[in-house]
Amino acid sequence: MTTVGKTKAEISKIVLEHIPQEAEITRIEFEGPALAVYTKKPEILFEQSTIISEIVGLIRKRIVVRSDPSVRLPENDTTTIIGEVVPKEAETTSVNFDPSLGEVIIDAKKPGLVIGKNGTLIQKIVKETRWRPRILRSSPIPSKIVTHMRHYLHSESKERERILRTIGERIFRPIIREIGDVRISALGGFQEVGRSAILLRTRESQILLDCGINPGSTNSLDAFPRLDVPQFDLDTLDAVVISHAHLDHCGFLPFLFKYGYDGPVYCSAPTSNLMTLLQLDYLDVANKQGSMMPYDQKDIRGCVLHTLPLRYGAVTDISPDIRLTLHNAGHILGSSIIHLHIGEGLHNLVYTSDYKYARTTLLEAATTEFPRVETVITESTYGAPRDLMPSRIAAEEKLSSIINETLERGGKVIIPVPAVGRAQEIMLIIDGYMKRGLMKEAPVFIEGMISEATAIHTAYPEYLSRDVRNSIFHEGINPFQSDYFTLVEHPSAREEIVEGEPCIIMATAGMLEGGPVIDYFKRLASDKLNMVVFVSYQIEGTLGRRVQKGLTETPIVNNEGKIEVVKVRLQVESIDGFSGHSDRRQIINFIRRVTPRLEKVVVCHGERAKCLSTARFLRRRFKIDAIAPSILETIRLR
Repeated sequence: MTTVGKTKAEISKIVLEHIPQEAEITRIEFEGPALAVYTKKPEILFEQSTIISEIVGLIRKRIVVRSDPSVRLPENDTTTIIGEVVPKEAETTSVNFDPSLGEVIIDAKKPGLVIGKNGTLIQKIVKETRWRPRILRSSPIPSKIVTHMRHYLHSESKERERILRTIGERIFRPIIREIGDVRISALGGFQEVGRSAILLRTRESQILLDCGINPGSTNSLDAFPRLDVPQFDLDTLDAVVISHAHLDHCGFLPFLFKYGYDGPVYCSAPTSNLMTLLQLDYLDVANKQGSMMPYDQKDIRGCVLHTLPLRYGAVTDISPDIRLTLHNAGHILGSSIIHLHIGEGLHNLVYTSDYKYARTTLLEAATTEFPRVETVITESTYGAPRDLMPSRIAAEEKLSSIINETLERGGKVIIPVPAVGRAQEIMLIIDGYMKRGLMKEAPVFIEGMISEATAIHTAYPEYLSRDVRNSIFHEGINPFQSDYFTLVEHPSAREEIVEGEPCIIMATAGMLEGGPVIDYFKRLASDKLNMVVFVSYQIEGTLGRRVQKGLTETPIVNNEGKIEVVKVRLQVESIDGFSGHSDRRQIINFIRRVTPRLEKVVVCHGERAKCLSTARFLRRRFKIDAIAPSILETIRLR
């Protein structure tokens, strides 16, 4: 039996035929990418879970069981019952509610004790409260962003319900046109790094992959994606898929909501939290610098309401003819390789976005196995023939050597880091090397959004590398809470740090474009004893890139809002081995090992020469069609 082309009424009939009447189904709705079945007795369907599995097999759509709002206990009463049912040994830290999903979110230090043997306690909570429990491991470092987003979704639950229904009706609308004509248009991030945006179109659907900014550009034509092209129509856009939280991939997303987009945003759960954090910071920095912003906080809240987080490996309908699956990209926490299955086997597209095809201290290597794939869109940030990074061990040893030498001569080490990814990687390395006696012990001051980003990392340990997971889960040691680290909670502490003993300063932003690192750089740049170490890619046009190239002086706005010229005499080092991007060798190995074998490779996210060089090499080595289109080009894939 197939449900392709069937109406909601016809699908509902199939569902009702297979669910026992005593479950008391009240309504069936398309909500987001799933079919929501509302029942007055959800415990019956939870206890007889095979019923739902059988229906899913019949209708080939994801089903979620929700209790009818009329039978849910009040939130206060539910919290009381959970306190009575869940043993104190579980160490419950918070109970929150999501009325739009009928879920009660229980955070506990020992989630297994909340679940109970064979799920008995969960079933008891469902039966007594009619709320569906979602059990999460408590984060050892509380995250303000996670808390605020939960509270906002709770306060706007009615609007969230409307959004989910609107999205669901659009996803499962009848297919009007015969499936075919798969095209991608390069709206940003082609033959350049920054403002990544790809428009995928079929006869039936339009999907936007990433929607970023170029932080190194002050010209709006080059700073933002080219959404002014005729083929981009906000009113007919089915979905936006965000690969990861870096601003060059999600920084322009709120702009869509400012101009009326009412559709879904898909990404991993960590990406949802991290991109909200970075978008808010982007606004804050721009306001301090007096820059014009393309959107405001209200538009960021629009993103939060419309974002539907997905697990890695979950196959999800996002339009009538496209299914989405996210896979680990190994770049930063929650970064995703995007797999799109178009039509019933018509074409399969993989968009790597930024990926790391090697294990790191923080994350596992990017996935290369997919059910089907004909076309890959790959990054080429380090795609030039000479872009061969040192081994991770060599990079760690170089960092340790630089830090030791600087500290021994009485200098201070500034490490500008992106708040997300590189900061946590370097924290783990410094902690490990100091503990093993391979790095001179010294205070490590951490400032900027690093602490909040790190809190989000601890909220999602299942996305981290095996070693870090084991340390947190089984050894009870959280390396992010090392005694070596001191969080700088107020700018007033900087004077004492700068005038104090030799130390390490990790601060945002990673390209010296705003953030507290600018103040440290301004204060320490004139002393030859000090060192700045770049551990991440510096986009052309940023202050970081200019310092890398040997800048000797630069104008910087001081605390009084006046411009002062800063002499740059401190030493400068760059270590490529920590990059969250794949180098030339890793890109080639990734393409070689992608299964099944590819028909086409589209190269993007690299300077022009690197994109062209990577495409040329892949054509020659693998005898496949490899191209490096420029901005505004449209390529037909099928």
